Amino acid sequence: MQKETIYLASDHAGCELKAAVCAHLAAAGYQIVDLGPYKGESVDYPDYGVKLAMALRDDTAARGIVICGSGIGISIAVNRFSWVRAALVSTAEAASLSRQHNDANVLALGERLIDRALALTCVEAFLDTAFEGGRHQRRVDKLTAIGNGRLEFE
Repeated sequence: MQKETIYLASDHAGCELKAAVCAHLAAAGYQIVDLGPYKGESVDYPDYGVKLAMALRDDTAARGIVICGSGIGISIAVNRFSWVRAALVSTAEAASLSRQHNDANVLALGERLIDRALALTCVEAFLDTAFEGGRHQRRVDKLTAIGNGRLEFE
């Protein structure tokens, strides 16, 4: 049985880690969609953040992984879209909590800041953890309302 679809995107500084994550996920049976880039030539991370966000808009059951040198720029880019909840993590616990409490649908990693083994552990924690719902749903609903310009502030 084929596992869920995972979209991946990076900039030039995240290509090597993205390739390792793709291989790891493919071996685990996930359907992988690599949105690029495929070589280390300089590119702009917002372009690839947009590609991933648009893929998730059209495939709401999927999740995504974005990678750049620090993970910061591409996570900011992808979080510009109301249907994306991207979490930049550097520990497996943070990856799990991003799913349990925030229903994150995108994992962000920084290739220059995290070693490959830890990054793969974070990926596994992210994909193996379910959203708890309950009291956390109210907060996620508020995030959605903010993204859609519907939350009123006091």
